[in-house]
Amino acid sequence: MKKFILIVLVLLTYARLQAEKPTIAATASMFSDMAKNIVGDKMNIELIVPVGGDPHLYKPTPKDAKLVADADLILQNGLTFEGWLSELIENSGTKALVVTITEGITPIKSLTYDSPDPHAWMNVEHGLKYIENIKNGVVQLDPDNKAFYEKNHEQYRQEVINLDNYIKEQVNTIPADKRILVTSHDAFQYYGKQYGIQLESVLGVSTDAEAQTDDIINLIKIIQKSKVPAIFAETTINPKQMQQIARDNNIVIGGTLYADSIGETGSEGDSYIKMLKANTDKIVAGLTGKLSPENTEEVIDTNNDFHWSSILIGLALLGAMLFMFRKLK
Repeated sequence: MKKFILIVLVLLTYARLQAEKPTIAATASMFSDMAKNIVGDKMNIELIVPVGGDPHLYKPTPKDAKLVADADLILQNGLTFEGWLSELIENSGTKALVVTITEGITPIKSLTYDSPDPHAWMNVEHGLKYIENIKNGVVQLDPDNKAFYEKNHEQYRQEVINLDNYIKEQVNTIPADKRILVTSHDAFQYYGKQYGIQLESVLGVSTDAEAQTDDIINLIKIIQKSKVPAIFAETTINPKQMQQIARDNNIVIGGTLYADSIGETGSEGDSYIKMLKANTDKIVAGLTGKLSPENTEEVIDTNNDFHWSSILIGLALLGAMLFMFRKLK
């Protein structure tokens, strides 16, 4: 009986201590992971969009409104990434400190829309700015523990710098003419600009869009001209379209990349650093033709003569012919 009472008292004490800690609400899993490396056990960190969720398409719940209302610090990416967040904050009535963690970063303009590309964390040098902004927000919230947060930040900063160097070294092993990354949506422009890779995608910077026939035809032309050995799917996007494009062009899906979310706990990409390392390893293996069987998502079907790419190109040519015929009339 005494042992049971002791356990209950310990649990109650733990719960009380947790309740007394400041709470950080992060919009996406990359940012919550960054924050964990800085605050350690001195703050509670809650996630709005769950791991594996798509922040572009997310629809907040009443539970999210309560989370934001009770938070002491809110971490947002900005740059149009969380289009639903302003309304959520306003409706919640929260008094939390809101920190835009891309502050000080010059954004790349979207190739598709008249708006900034929000995926700045893909450039690890920008990742350093993210964690600096998070550290500054945390210190503003809890200045008494400034030395603790700064020490953690400095240690984590070195790990991020090491990651940046690792990616540069690995990408340099890809032949220059094969440094073309074909993905589901336009989330890798910062990565490509930083590490010297040409980016091509089916969708724009937001997954809240539909692929156009012209975009798919153009992508197929690039694949056929460059003869890249692999294209890539993404963890938060249905892979069917990429699988069809790969099948039609007799190439493989070189793996599923992390873009708008880290991986589930225990996966190869369950942190900000690990997600970008895992992405780099898959990209390098895919574009150098060194994919191992277990890392290859095989979609080749050489017995299938029914190729969507041929149909799309045929439709485009037919449309052009009809247009010319009308002009002649």
